[in-house]
Amino acid sequence: MNILQALFFPPEQPGGVSSMVPYIQERFQQMDWPMDIFSLPKRIRNKGQEEVEFQTFDVKQFAGHPIVDKYIQTYKDYVWWTRMRIQTSYDLIHAHHPIAALVMKQLFPDTPVLMTIHSSYERELILNRKIQEGGIEHQFLTAIYGELEARMDGLLTVSESFRGYLAPYLASPERVHVIPNGFDEKRFKPISHDNAVPQLITVCRLVPAKGLDILLRACAELKQRNYPFVLHIIGDGPIRKELEELAVELNLYDEIIFYGYMLHPEEFMPFFDIFVLPSRAESFGSVFAEAALCWLALVGTNVGGIAEQIQDGANGLLVPPEDPTALADALEKLVSDPIYRYNMARAAWDRAKKDYSLQRVIAQMKNVYLQHDRGAQAQ
Repeated sequence: MNILQALFFPPEQPGGVSSMVPYIQERFQQMDWPMDIFSLPKRIRNKGQEEVEFQTFDVKQFAGHPIVDKYIQTYKDYVWWTRMRIQTSYDLIHAHHPIAALVMKQLFPDTPVLMTIHSSYERELILNRKIQEGGIEHQFLTAIYGELEARMDGLLTVSESFRGYLAPYLASPERVHVIPNGFDEKRFKPISHDNAVPQLITVCRLVPAKGLDILLRACAELKQRNYPFVLHIIGDGPIRKELEELAVELNLYDEIIFYGYMLHPEEFMPFFDIFVLPSRAESFGSVFAEAALCWLALVGTNVGGIAEQIQDGANGLLVPPEDPTALADALEKLVSDPIYRYNMARAAWDRAKKDYSLQRVIAQMKNVYLQHDRGAQAQ
């Protein structure tokens, strides 16, 4: 079976699906399943001119709003680039972004197209204060889910929690396959170390949805309780200056290091002790599995896919979102007790290695692909 993985971001981008798909490609090719990767380069802007039409709603009713107009222009650009670049026929296309999925089905209607919905763009925009909940942009972006269901040959997502989120927008949510993300263990190399001062680390884009304001306030409480620590923040984004100012305001200047963007943070993480990220929403939260495979103790919020990865008190600690004191309490348990911290980290590593191995993902994806292989079905 000749397969195309259709991304939106180029595969060299860090995080989530963009970092996972090249490893999937490598494994499938080792099994003699040809697989290509396709994406839209960032330099392609405002090239597409073809009109966009959807089957389940009239896109023109949403025109004139910046988020919608940008989305539609990106769709047009993806059409333009795909027509230019893809000359090969494929037995199956697996898309990882709604634009990629809908364009592929438009241009190759006779090819089975599967779509993995990895996250909620509209929820991210709401949490990041870019659009209003219930507004025109929100209505447009949630209408896309129904369009995907109508046109795709199969839908997948990354957690039971996120399938539940999608349910109100779909006619048959029970038909959505759930395949959690998987990770190649060779990327992660835990290192035995003994830090005199506990080292905390978080890795994310610096946006309101990640709850880093809550993390800084929790760290301020931890400092007031006289526990030494250093917090390392890897990532960049629009609220970096705001977070830096908050760190100064909370008297955390000496306890926090802002690193900015880093391409391969998994090479850096094994030197730390605790991974913490108090997200306000996560469809899966790949970075928690990555941190677990680096042998870090985990602290996260009881939301979305994080709560499916962490069993509170067994392989990490869960706290409610928007609660700095609860987060400080969880961090105190790990900072104050190295043996407890070690046991949590070991349990997190055991769980991640078992449940989020890349081999498990390959087996599940292969099964789904075979179900949609029209050549095999015709034999």
